Amino acid sequence: MNFATFDLNLLRVLDALFREGSTVKAARRLALSQSAVSGALSRLRHALDDPLFLRQGNRLVATDFAVGLQEPLRQELERIEAMLSQPDPFDPATASGVFRISASDFFAEMLMPPLADLLYRTAPGIRAQLVDLVPHDYVQSLERRNADLALIPDTAVPDWVSRAPLFRSPFHVIARRDNPGIAGLAFGGPMPIDTFCRLHHVLFSPEGNLTAMGDAALTRVGRRRQVAMTVPVFSGVCRAVSESDLIALVPAQLAAKVAGSFGLQVFRPPMQIDPPLIIGIWHRRSDRAPLAAWMRGQVFELMRALDG
Repeated sequence: MNFATFDLNLLRVLDALFREGSTVKAARRLALSQSAVSGALSRLRHALDDPLFLRQGNRLVATDFAVGLQEPLRQELERIEAMLSQPDPFDPATASGVFRISASDFFAEMLMPPLADLLYRTAPGIRAQLVDLVPHDYVQSLERRNADLALIPDTAVPDWVSRAPLFRSPFHVIARRDNPGIAGLAFGGPMPIDTFCRLHHVLFSPEGNLTAMGDAALTRVGRRRQVAMTVPVFSGVCRAVSESDLIALVPAQLAAKVAGSFGLQVFRPPMQIDPPLIIGIWHRRSDRAPLAAWMRGQVFELMRALDG
């Protein structure tokens, strides 16, 4: 038999003949004419080189070869039907699985704690993993980190990627409370540009870059800052600021959350920095995957609460 040219629809006819033992009843079961079923049986006999059924009175009796096909064929057809059927409604309370999120450690502070609480209460069988982004090409985190979701600054994405806007992330300046360079400044107000440019900075950069959005904003007003070091994680930036006279630009949401625990004061930057849009991206193949879709919905709801 040449499987490449075999008509797989014939297998449904064969299964109906096994179940009904009659071309008339099989035709009724399949909503076909009796002649169509008889023609299909003829093609099956030719393709499989076996009579398949012999007439005994008014009933068809399967040959020994056909009997050997009956149960495996039924199992395969049921498996294919299950594969193509709509899944049962997703129930997070009974679901189990792993959901991998690729993102910066900003989300270790801003996402993972509330997500941990949510999963513990509503989906105890689902485990969430936070993994690093692929440097220089964040979209590739979906493939190279095997991530179900990546949380990144807005960027063009290829056709195989789905995206959703989440929140905008403005920047604030952080400094330790007893940093002599901020003496006399009103906490929560704007940091004077001379102070901002005079003090040395810690720059968040997973790739080790010495410039970022803040530098572009300073260039537009004809100023420069002094970057003393780069750190690949926000937690390291905050720690370095809290234990030195360095300052840093960090996302405003993060500054507000960690200022108390790190002993920091927060200021508005002296120049206009357009807040970047943070988006969620995922592989289109997972658009309808029940667990992945539910987890994306939970993450997106938590993250959109950061907007504004």
